[in-house]
Amino acid sequence: MTNLPFELHIALRYLLAKRKQAFISVISFISALGVAVGVMALVIALALMTGLQQELRNRILGSNAHAYVWKQGGIADYRAEIERVRAIPHVIGAAPAILGKGLVSAGAGSSAGIQLKGIDPAFEPQVTDIQRALERGTLDALADGTGGDKDGILLGKDLAATLGVSVGDSVQILTPEGTLSPMGMIPRSRKLRVVGIFNLGLYEFDSTYGFLSLDAARRLLNKDGVDYIQLRLDDIYAAPAIGRTIIERLGRNYIVNDWTETNRPLFSALWLEKMAISITIGLIVMVAALQIVASLILLVMEKHRDIAILKTMGASARSVMIVFMTQGLIIGLVGTVVGASAGYAAATLLDRYKLIHVPTDVYQVSYMPFTVLPFDFIVVVVSAIAVCFVATIYPSRQAARLDPAQALRYE
Repeated sequence: MTNLPFELHIALRYLLAKRKQAFISVISFISALGVAVGVMALVIALALMTGLQQELRNRILGSNAHAYVWKQGGIADYRAEIERVRAIPHVIGAAPAILGKGLVSAGAGSSAGIQLKGIDPAFEPQVTDIQRALERGTLDALADGTGGDKDGILLGKDLAATLGVSVGDSVQILTPEGTLSPMGMIPRSRKLRVVGIFNLGLYEFDSTYGFLSLDAARRLLNKDGVDYIQLRLDDIYAAPAIGRTIIERLGRNYIVNDWTETNRPLFSALWLEKMAISITIGLIVMVAALQIVASLILLVMEKHRDIAILKTMGASARSVMIVFMTQGLIIGLVGTVVGASAGYAAATLLDRYKLIHVPTDVYQVSYMPFTVLPFDFIVVVVSAIAVCFVATIYPSRQAARLDPAQALRYE
């Protein structure tokens, strides 16, 4: 330690004090521990909220398209419209869709509401992850007549479990689009054969959605054309700008909606919750900083005679101030490094081994994901060190202002 700067040498001596001054060292240790706990909690909390945001976003964008295009007056020839939108820069996939609602039943009275989606099996994998999500059956079975004399349907894993059906079983679909008869409007009913079970990982889809071919959806829902064109983009964050480009190039009779508008309430709520948790847990670091203030004030009171002697030997007020600021900064650095390392390690282990399980019908995911972003990590570390540094200013200035004559008068 002989080669260390004078101020750092004195600061380390005070931090590692033994015997009579051991109480100060204990307080310094508790201060560093408080900083470590606060930083660790903040890193884990940010990793949790970031992981949840990213996981939900990935699952939502895997189940849905990035953007949707409607045309006033309807879309009669969807293949021609797909060619037009595919010519727009940054559009890498397009597929038609028909939406409708109904009631699905199977067997001994088991029934559930269902969101019907008519798709073209040749185009749908370009915009959603339905091909990858199939656990049983095939997507091509919707169009190749595998269902025999019945049209095929793909059911979500949770919906199939609710109905108690599997691949090859038949289900009855009842839709509000009925047939006019002398007795009034009769709801339309049709038997379909289950040709596949999918698991998109999003409970909202897996528990309510069923996929049909476009022809089957037209007959069942009594529609002539498709409802809209789904798009997949090469940059999800450019979706609003690409939507404006589509309208400018194709005309004002086109309407474009994207994933940022559709899911704005959800992601706004997640961002607000992330900020609220960060501020709340950040107060722990503030409390730890107050502990540093308290420990330095006690140290100044304990070392007033040493400070006076240093000044009489020629140490400047600035050197005395640096001694105590260095001591507080060391406490903050040790606590921040330990807390950040422990927080990163804990978040990594929790995510890798999926240790925190949650109900999927509430959180849409089966476990809590943790993702530590480099930017968030750096912000936490820098902010914690800055708070600890600010905490050292007042007690250090008090030490620098100490009058040697007054301090040594009664010694």
